[in-house]
Amino acid sequence: MSQVAEKHSFQAEVKQLLDLMIHSLYSHKEVFLRELVSNSSDALDKLRFESLTREGLLPERELSITLRLDGKARTLSVEDNGVGMSREEVLQNIGTIARSGSREFLQLVAKAKKKDGSVPPELIGQFGVGFYASFMVADRVELLTRRAGEDEATLWQSTGDGTFTVEKGQRSEAGTTVTLHLRAEDEDDGLHDYCDAQVLRSVVKKYSDFVAYPIRVQGTDDKGGDIGQDEPLNSGKAIWTRPKEEVTEDDLKEFYRHVSHDWSDYLTHLHVHVEGAFEARALLFLPSKAPFDLYMPDRAHRGLQLYVKRVFILDDCEDLLPQWLRFVRGVVDSEDLSLNVSREMLQQDRQIRAIRKVLVKKLLDKLGSMKDEDREQYLAFWKELGPVLKEGFLDPAADHDRLLTLLVGSSTRSEGAEPTSLAEYLDRIEPGQEDIYYLTAENLAAGLHSPHLEAFRQKGIEVLLFTDRVDEVWLSRGGFEFQERKLVSVTRGEVSLGTDEEKKKRKEEVDKSQTEYGDLFFRLRAILQDEIKEVRLSSRLTESPACLVGEEGEISPQLEAMLRQMGQEVPETKRVLELNPEHPLLPRLKQLYDKDAHSEELEESAWLLVDQAVLAEGGKLKDPARLARRISELMKRSL
Repeated sequence: MSQVAEKHSFQAEVKQLLDLMIHSLYSHKEVFLRELVSNSSDALDKLRFESLTREGLLPERELSITLRLDGKARTLSVEDNGVGMSREEVLQNIGTIARSGSREFLQLVAKAKKKDGSVPPELIGQFGVGFYASFMVADRVELLTRRAGEDEATLWQSTGDGTFTVEKGQRSEAGTTVTLHLRAEDEDDGLHDYCDAQVLRSVVKKYSDFVAYPIRVQGTDDKGGDIGQDEPLNSGKAIWTRPKEEVTEDDLKEFYRHVSHDWSDYLTHLHVHVEGAFEARALLFLPSKAPFDLYMPDRAHRGLQLYVKRVFILDDCEDLLPQWLRFVRGVVDSEDLSLNVSREMLQQDRQIRAIRKVLVKKLLDKLGSMKDEDREQYLAFWKELGPVLKEGFLDPAADHDRLLTLLVGSSTRSEGAEPTSLAEYLDRIEPGQEDIYYLTAENLAAGLHSPHLEAFRQKGIEVLLFTDRVDEVWLSRGGFEFQERKLVSVTRGEVSLGTDEEKKKRKEEVDKSQTEYGDLFFRLRAILQDEIKEVRLSSRLTESPACLVGEEGEISPQLEAMLRQMGQEVPETKRVLELNPEHPLLPRLKQLYDKDAHSEELEESAWLLVDQAVLAEGGKLKDPARLARRISELMKRSL
């Protein structure tokens, strides 16, 4: 005589909880399978642990997880031969939803629910409802389980209507089988056909590929045909958990393609082991080529995958690395990372911050050793990804001193042919030179031909050349020092080069010339008042007649243009026009001024000087047609 099934009621709030879970907790319904597979994997782990102290618990057959399909009946069963549960454990673990207190949970949700209907992640943690994700795809769920070491099995059933039944069941071995009576496919609602073996394969590959136990699919399709597969759906190759000496280069290449979808070979990789209050492992790769979407703000993929106990959690966990390391690919796996109920958002970020700190340090260490030991490989990295790494100078939390040690760039010493580091620059520094000089330009050719470099070339002083767009941004912030020497722009402020005696002599000459040309400069300033704020003699020009310079703390014209392109309102900055005191043009301008201070020829010459200075530094004219007209007039007068 069979025993009558006992009927039990869930807590009164169960309908609300199930509705909340189906519509709010999970953004993708397919995660139900991840939750069930993860539960099975945990049960297999527990069985192996208990078998260490109790003989006879391990089954004769392989520990595994089976996805069993019945296409005609539209059922999917997730079956394992793990530790199983007793009747008391079923009532305690399955019969009580949100054991931490469902009423309190719902009250908090009601108060904090966002406008879009979603639930704040900090409120949905620690409520143990992963199993109930099954009701997102099934209208009835059965759980048949038998505790290892016991003979009796328990059958739990529910339609999610507020009640469930518990009765004795029949199971030939220890373990658990969860059977879902699937809802009809509804693509508009994100509900796929989970009676399709290919759909299951795709979901397992995405979320559970590195589960340590084989996951196989068995059963029949909707026509009764056999779909059994001996080959596991998952690879089980969590190579980050294996000793480094056991991992081959082919293993690494295959894994890199798996996590990055990049069919080029990676540049280098590193293993990271985080130890301390908690433990995590990471396997990180530096790509050999910059990803095509590296500078797209709405990129589909941003970097590291997060796993917990080899179960996939997040595809692009941005919190694990700062944005300026977003090119890094790989995985991070933690055995004891705290997660919320949906496993899609982190419940606490203290551990993530600690992991992030270790990962950043290890990556910078790796880049530093590469720069010192394999210059060719490092320069290949820098060519592709250096501009992104330099975004770290815009991050207040980044170690700017460490980043400066990794910085390499072109310089005037080799005409840009061979990049140099700041340490190498200091090894060649001229006696008496106090600062590290640099120039930003649109491209290398424009930088090398900039008039701002003339005095530096004459004195044999090396100048670094920065040509990436991000250089305009981070260098404009100023305040960067390397080995107690400031990084100083050759296009800002006044330049004073040479020995103390040479500087003194130069100042006397400038003061004398300033007195001689003071009235001319005042008139030029009046003519050019819409473009420049001051006219003065230059200490940096030896060949060109004029150049434009900014004052310390002002943004460059290039940065100004970039900000405007981004739609930001930027007040126009007027620059200083510097004239070469040794150029024959200056006395000629003085003659024009003395002859007629308000002559059209003097005015046209002043504007020609400004336009020429803009072009000489690689800038863009506001009104090219105006320059063309003035050159035509000049040619007519000359001819």
